[in-house]
Amino acid sequence: MQRCVNVIGVGLSPFRTTSLGPDPTVLVSATIRQALSDAGLSASNIASVYAVAGMMDGATLQRALHRVGFSHVPLCHFPEGEGDGSIVFARACQAIAQGQAESILVLGVQSAAARSAPSLTFERLGTTARDYMARYQIRQETFAMIAVKARRHAALNPLAAFNRALKLEQVLGADMIAEPLTHPQFAWGSSGVAAVLLCSSEFARRHCSGPAVRIAAQAWVSPQQVAGLNQASIFAGIDYDVNVAAARALYEQAGMGPQEVTVCELHDTSTVSELLLYEALGFCPEGSAEKMVEDGDNTEGGNLVINPSGGLLSLGHASAASSLAQCIELVHQLRGNAGRRQVADARLALQHQTGADGTVTTTLYQRD
Repeated sequence: MQRCVNVIGVGLSPFRTTSLGPDPTVLVSATIRQALSDAGLSASNIASVYAVAGMMDGATLQRALHRVGFSHVPLCHFPEGEGDGSIVFARACQAIAQGQAESILVLGVQSAAARSAPSLTFERLGTTARDYMARYQIRQETFAMIAVKARRHAALNPLAAFNRALKLEQVLGADMIAEPLTHPQFAWGSSGVAAVLLCSSEFARRHCSGPAVRIAAQAWVSPQQVAGLNQASIFAGIDYDVNVAAARALYEQAGMGPQEVTVCELHDTSTVSELLLYEALGFCPEGSAEKMVEDGDNTEGGNLVINPSGGLLSLGHASAASSLAQCIELVHQLRGNAGRRQVADARLALQHQTGADGTVTTTLYQRD
C-alpha cells in the first residue's frame, strides 16, 4: 500500500524577468530557509534533496545548499534539459509514497529568464484559437478576458513578475503575436526559486506541529500513453487528449470529480491554452468555456477560482520553478493564509502542469 504524501513547508522567491543576480546562491538559500522555517524544521531533519536547476551549474547549487546545512544530504540533481519542476516534484512524491524516503526537499531554480518559445509555437496557438473561434462561434475578447483576469489576480501577488492590472482594451490593443492573441496573452520567460518540503504522514506526526496539506491523488500521462492521439486535431497545440486522459486518471484515483474542486492552478502558457484546459479538466462541457469566462466562473465569486496566483501569464514561465510555485499557492490557499488572494472555503485544490516532454502531471491537494 502506498503511503500518504504531505506538504509541510514552502518557500518562494519573487519571479523576475531578469536573472537572479550575480550570486544566485543568496536567493536560493533564503528560499530554502523559508521552507524550513515554515515547517519548523532544520536541514538535519531532511533525508534528501531533489533539485532541478535550470541554467545553474552543480557547483553553484551545492554552495547554496551548503549555506543552509545540506552539505551531507544526498542530492538528486536534474540539470537543464534532463527534467523540469513538474517531473522532479512527481518523482519526489513517488519516492515518499513508495517508502523510499521519509522527507524530501524539492527545489526548483530558474536562475535566468527562460527563453521565449519558438515562433512556430506561437503560430500554432494562434491557429488553435482561430479554429476554436470558428467551431464554437466565440469572440476574440473571450481570450483577452482571461489575460485581464490573470493580471487582476496578480495585482494581489507581489511575487509575480507581471502584476500590473490591465483593462480589456489594453490587452486587445497590445502587440499582436499570433492573431488573435496579443502580447499579454502569452506566458513570457522569468526566473525564480521555489522550495517545497514533502514527507510521509508518520514523519509529519513526529516532527511537525503546524498544518500539513495532504496529496489526495496524483496522475501523470505522456503523449505516448494516449492511444490514437491525433496530432492533426485543431486542439493538438495543447495536447488536448493528453490533458483529458490525465484529468480522468486523477479523478478516478481520488474518487472525486471536477465539481468538487474549489481552486486550481493550471499551466497557462497562453490564454487559449487556459480556455481549452477548462474543458479538458472537466470544469465545463466541451465548447462552453466562453460562457464560463463571461459568467466569471473562473475567478472570485464564481464556481471555482483558477490561477489565483496570476498563473504563468503573470508570474512568468520559469520551467524549473513554475510547477512548485503552483503547489505553493495551493498550499497557502488550503491553509487559509493566502491573504487578499484567499479563496473562500478552499478544501480541494487541483494542480495541472505540462512538462517539457509533453507529460501532463495532475495533482489533487486536500485540507482535512
